[in-house]
Amino acid sequence: MAALRRAAILRLASNAYEMKLDVMSGIVTQTENGRWQIGSHDLTDFLERHRGKEMVVVLGDLDDERPVQVRTCRTCGRDYTDPECPHCRANRIRLRGHA
Repeated sequence: MAALRRAAILRLASNAYEMKLDVMSGIVTQTENGRWQIGSHDLTDFLERHRGKEMVVVLGDLDDERPVQVRTCRTCGRDYTDPECPHCRANRIRLRGHA
């Protein structure tokens, strides 16, 4: 189940990247001077650039062992674990002429 949860988190990150949002991945560390980093990304700089703005931060632990909830699409009836039904998403993209 961990691989399924990991894949769902990475798909969520991919969707955010497609929306041209800031996506960071890597090990969370703190430097000697107290600055927080995610991989090579300076989280402190990111937060300072967005000071005063309303933001949403999503953190996903890729080693999380909890099971992923399987949902049933109300449109096509297929089961899925993604943030949205991948079958219906692909059809929407195809019908809108984006792919």
